[in-house]
Amino acid sequence: MLIVQKYGGTSVANTEKIFCAAEKIARDYLKNNDMVVVLSAQGNTTDMLLEKADEISKTPAKRELDALLSTGEQQSAALMAMALVEMGLPAISLNSRQAGIFSTSDHGNAKIVSINPDRIKAELGKRNIVIITGFQGIDCNGETTTLGRGASDTTAIALAAALSADLCEIYTDVNGIFTADPRIIKDALKYREVGYNDMLELASMGASVLHSRSVELAQKFGVEFSVKSSGLESELTKIKEFANIEQKLVSGITSDRNICKISIAGVKPEKTVAILHTLAKNKISIDTFTQEVGLKADNLSFSVSTGDCPKISEVLEACRGKIFDGEICTDTNLAKLSVIGAGIAYDASIALVLYETLLSESIKVHLLSLSAAKISALVAEDVVTRAITALHAKFMDAGMLLAQHSSQEAIS
Repeated sequence: MLIVQKYGGTSVANTEKIFCAAEKIARDYLKNNDMVVVLSAQGNTTDMLLEKADEISKTPAKRELDALLSTGEQQSAALMAMALVEMGLPAISLNSRQAGIFSTSDHGNAKIVSINPDRIKAELGKRNIVIITGFQGIDCNGETTTLGRGASDTTAIALAAALSADLCEIYTDVNGIFTADPRIIKDALKYREVGYNDMLELASMGASVLHSRSVELAQKFGVEFSVKSSGLESELTKIKEFANIEQKLVSGITSDRNICKISIAGVKPEKTVAILHTLAKNKISIDTFTQEVGLKADNLSFSVSTGDCPKISEVLEACRGKIFDGEICTDTNLAKLSVIGAGIAYDASIALVLYETLLSESIKVHLLSLSAAKISALVAEDVVTRAITALHAKFMDAGMLLAQHSSQEAIS
């Protein structure tokens, strides 16, 4: 059997944890399985490398930043291979070039285009345990790219698809998929199984346990995979295809604290198109968009990721006097709270619980957006934990959590 495993940064944060992960790999290998292992950078290595770059330049070239950040995963992969060899097992580390992982040229947020698995298959044929750097690829010019923070999950899923793996396992520091972050909500319910669609919404709205593109790839290529703790022997959560259910229930509550709200005063509706065109031209994605049209003022507001805030401020300042004349206000002390579930935006009872709960907690909603599978609200960052706690309790009391109705027993 061919097994693809991925270990996150906290799972290989130090020498002790590397050997702990190596023991798990060894157990599966010694059962006569072929093993491909994808690793993230150790602990907070990526953050440390970003700090080093910032000491040199506030605006480093994206190519050089990728060249720097990619060293974190190479370090992890080499150390893991050494640990396995030290344990008497054959292992080899491969970087993205050696593993044949080809990507687009979008430094910092590249996407995997294709994988040539020949070298990996050759090493497996020698019964080597193949350790591969996550989070990175090689573009058509041979340049090293990175796939975005947390994208080692995506590397693992892509490899599982390319190799037609029999089993794909994502090892992380959390004990599976829950209805809310168990570090915040002590009575959050754990899923035995979650559908791709629900998991994709949870991941894209701030549930940091999985990279959202990894779930997209898994759904596209039909890769069933599991999420389990690297430090505990416990029940896993399997992510797979589920048939849509008619009953509209909440599958999870998430938050994204990496949010910035931009408000522009005095923008007429006919000028909004020009602003949106400018943002699209500069490859800036916006979210939670609203425009207020009134007798006294026309105000445009939207949210973006905090990382895009400096860039968008610069772009909008260049537009002032040309497209609009009003003041630009920026608020970085916000978080996006999202209630996830298929069809919930069309269920008045779920929306009612959301509004009543936030009102009872005196939590102001700055912006609101609805889609078929989520309701998102921008709230002050310092109240988001209180909001999640209150909402989870209300939905649980009302029996509106999907985990409470799953055919698979929920684990508390």
